Amino acid sequence: MSMLASGMGEALHWFPEDVSLSRLAGVLVGMANAHGGTVILGIAPRSGEILGLRQPEEALDHVLQAAVLIDPPLMMPLPVVVKIGAASLLVISVPPGLPHVYNLDGRYLGREKTQTNPLPARRLRQLLLERGVVQFETQSLPGATLAELDQEKINAYLAALKLPGDGVEALVRRGLLPADTALSKDSAAATVASLLLFGRSPQQWLPNANILAARFPGIAFSDEFIKQEIRGSLPDQIRQAEAFIRDQVRSVVRLVGLTHQETPEYPIEAVRELLVNAVAHRDYSLQGDCIHLHIFADRLEIHSPGKLPGPVTLENLLEARFSRNAIIVQTLSDLGFVERLGYGLDRVVTVLKQNNLRPPKFEEVAGSFRVTLYGAVENVVEAPRTLLERYNRLDLNPRQLQVLNYLLLHGRITNGDYQELCPAVHAETLRRDLADLVSRSVLIKVGDKRATYYILK
Repeated sequence: MSMLASGMGEALHWFPEDVSLSRLAGVLVGMANAHGGTVILGIAPRSGEILGLRQPEEALDHVLQAAVLIDPPLMMPLPVVVKIGAASLLVISVPPGLPHVYNLDGRYLGREKTQTNPLPARRLRQLLLERGVVQFETQSLPGATLAELDQEKINAYLAALKLPGDGVEALVRRGLLPADTALSKDSAAATVASLLLFGRSPQQWLPNANILAARFPGIAFSDEFIKQEIRGSLPDQIRQAEAFIRDQVRSVVRLVGLTHQETPEYPIEAVRELLVNAVAHRDYSLQGDCIHLHIFADRLEIHSPGKLPGPVTLENLLEARFSRNAIIVQTLSDLGFVERLGYGLDRVVTVLKQNNLRPPKFEEVAGSFRVTLYGAVENVVEAPRTLLERYNRLDLNPRQLQVLNYLLLHGRITNGDYQELCPAVHAETLRRDLADLVSRSVLIKVGDKRATYYILK
């Protein structure tokens, strides 16, 4: 069975010596101006017969060259060589939701079924309205040259993708540098995207391209907080922000079936998706503010500068696909941070539901996009480390700490339970321990006489 029949994508039988770069670039332009798509090189387009490519590595290089011919250069996932028996095929994926209207030598093309044709005037006007915004990530900043980029970070990126050519040439082909960069390496300018992703000190050029993280003890802003300003390249910011969350978010014990499991209060997978989303999709042209990460006692908020991009609205947020920063998004995807096919917000909703948490709240507030995660309210108690830290100032004795640990596992404790925990201690001493915890508002006494038991307040 052919790959075409399996629904993997559109087949385009092609050998490097049989077709011009211009023809292949035209197909890619058509798909980019439509809704994306997949092209498989090495399959006969009409019969679906698998013919294979004689030189798949050369075919890959031709695809990257064709992408650079497009205006602006097309940023897409790196094509993948696939083996079917002895035949080598090349799978090219053009993602949906790209931010530009693309052209080839001034021709604006579209793709319908297997045909590449000039875009009708009405469709072109519609695309220009939807996408026709100059992308800030592709602009160069005065004085910022290639010397501002960290060669070690670039080498790690190129090694991960196994890209051919030297560093500059490969970055040009991935849309991270202008097409003429290779001709003027000494004086070539770095783009906003390349500075953010590989810069030695991105904040020197973009002072607010950072994350301000803070944890507050209550449910509102206060003078008491733990703060960290997170700087560096975007991959470094994502890692630092995740570490901050792991350190500052409470651990909780969730009742899963009949067992208790200790986990972070907010699923790390969901929080990571939101962090990557904020870093990848914020409007970096707005230099008056940074990304804000706020952790309160009852919720976690992430504020990202800029409203929702293009045709994305609060109503279609989970389904719409549009990248304000297509190059940044694709590079983070290359580095394993983000799933290129979507925002990942739908996955956040799913993960929260699986953990019995409320759905996230999405808002546009004062020119920014805010996501709020709400803390657990059912079947959750604080894990021992966090709980003991909270009551550390009360100077509890070791027996009382045992009471708290017992309550974490069982939810309630009686005088009899406490006597079993401390059989060598007089009953009156244990009674005073419990009464002391009640007086300090740590426990609540429920019932009377033999029916008395205690729970955490």
